[in-house]
Amino acid sequence: MKKIIITALLGLVAFTSNAQKEYGYPMPKYTPTEGNLQARQEFQDMKFGMFIHWGVYSVLADGEWVMLLKKIKGDNYARLADFFNPQEFNAEEWVKIAKSAGMKYITITTRHHDSFSMFDTDASPFNIVDATPYGKDPLKELAAACKKEGIKLNFYYSLLDWKRDDYKDGKKGDAAAWNKYVGFMKAQLTELLTNYGEIGMIWFDGHWDQKEANWHYDEIYSLIHTLSPNTLIANNHHIQPIAGDDIQTFERDLPGENHGGFSDGVQVSQLPLESCSTLGSKWGYSIYDEKFKTTEQLVHFLVNAAGKNGNLLLNVGPMPNGKIQPEFVTTLAEIGEWTSKYGESIYGTRGAIVPAQEWGTVTKKDKTLYVHILKSSQEPYIFIPEFKEKIASATTFDGKTKIKFKQLKEGTFIYADTKNVDIDMILKLKMK
Repeated sequence: MKKIIITALLGLVAFTSNAQKEYGYPMPKYTPTEGNLQARQEFQDMKFGMFIHWGVYSVLADGEWVMLLKKIKGDNYARLADFFNPQEFNAEEWVKIAKSAGMKYITITTRHHDSFSMFDTDASPFNIVDATPYGKDPLKELAAACKKEGIKLNFYYSLLDWKRDDYKDGKKGDAAAWNKYVGFMKAQLTELLTNYGEIGMIWFDGHWDQKEANWHYDEIYSLIHTLSPNTLIANNHHIQPIAGDDIQTFERDLPGENHGGFSDGVQVSQLPLESCSTLGSKWGYSIYDEKFKTTEQLVHFLVNAAGKNGNLLLNVGPMPNGKIQPEFVTTLAEIGEWTSKYGESIYGTRGAIVPAQEWGTVTKKDKTLYVHILKSSQEPYIFIPEFKEKIASATTFDGKTKIKFKQLKEGTFIYADTKNVDIDMILKLKMK
């Protein structure tokens, strides 16, 4: 009897765990438009984007979760708006930093969990235009700068809200308050999709605050599809993709991995993939944060994401004056030096050609395979298991030196000197 009870409990735990990986409410059938499918392909080709977490929380210089972590009451938190006056903000400078790094798109927070809107909105007075001495809409300037430089602009939008009463009351079970909050979100999304030109993507976050809630995605997604059919939808919900999702996101992790603890049990889908990470440990600006990732770590993240057929969305948290901190600018410039030389092996490629290897990964474009050797080895070769495509030639990335190879039934040996790999040794394999 005891064994039966234990088995039943384990089954219940497994069921509950699995239930949290699926959205529990019906969604209408979604058929992407031709423009939407093209936008997905263009997104996959871009491979590298800049994430920007910027809001009134930057005034406290302690990350984007400071309101919750420091238990600041809503009325007191609202006073921060009086001190938010980013006179050094220059949209063209931001876009040029991103473009020089090799980034092809920008995703910026329009409203984070603290309820503050970084755009001109009629749906809430707690916004950068009406509540701050700055009094201007930075998203208007950013949209113009992105259009000028050929950078795709995407909008992050928080589903949860630490300050609004309708969200808090709705979370407690007040249906009328919840419907009011959903109506508020729909009003803001309508503004974002009609006042800033063509928007590449709406990037949702916060579903995980209420895993079992009815987020009314049937209404919200349908609104986006109606207003802007080619705009993609990504949702950082940490569950399996929902009907209407165009992108599957992975927070702080590569597709199929779960080092960050957010993707437990989530399977990689056939949708375009994106991994998001940040240059430091916080997403918003933190004066205390010194855990900065190196150029080598970030290049490896980009390469490994491409090798798994995904994009990298790399975050900066601008300072309250509107500048991107100099340490990040320097690192992004160094990444830009790498992408300017080796971008051919990343942009427009596809991955998942072979499983990730101890030595590195592989990307592919047309008849060319790019072998990215990321780790030094004393072995006089690397081995690509179960690789059966016929190779016509193997060379160094610049094509000047031929590389010996041997193809066997169990895989392919590439005879290259990998004793002193500097960030990434790239070999080119031409297929027959």
